[in-house]
Amino acid sequence: MPVKAENFEQYLEQVPEERKEVMNQLRKTINDHLPKGFSETIGYGMPSWVVPHSLYPAGYHCDTKLPLPFLSIASQKNFISVYHMGIYADQTLMDWFLKRFGELSTVKPDIGKSCIRFKKPEQIPFQLIAELCEKMTPQDWIGCYEEAFRGK
Repeated sequence: MPVKAENFEQYLEQVPEERKEVMNQLRKTINDHLPKGFSETIGYGMPSWVVPHSLYPAGYHCDTKLPLPFLSIASQKNFISVYHMGIYADQTLMDWFLKRFGELSTVKPDIGKSCIRFKKPEQIPFQLIAELCEKMTPQDWIGCYEEAFRGK
């Protein structure tokens, strides 16, 4: 569900009423648990957290004018998604996430590359999202990104 928004509040106005509380809770969980240094923004039409150019002047390799993307959330047509680039780039982190997901949830995770999909908002494991957010600092992500995507 691509939307045009300049900030989270504008994004939230376009989210179906029954998902607003969950999207607010996701945002709060992320903001409360991401290490210092990430910046909240709207990226690709979604609430996103990035490594700003002040910390990583090279920016995103696909478009260096953009800051380095790290995490996004979205209310899609049939699900709510959490996009976490760290689990895409770091197999150890993905393995931890899948193991921990199994410990906290009775449903099978619906994951594709960096996208974690939740068809039922009540099944979002906020505790796990909080733990996942704490796993990577901006500096950790820069190192992982350069190794995985830039070939450095």
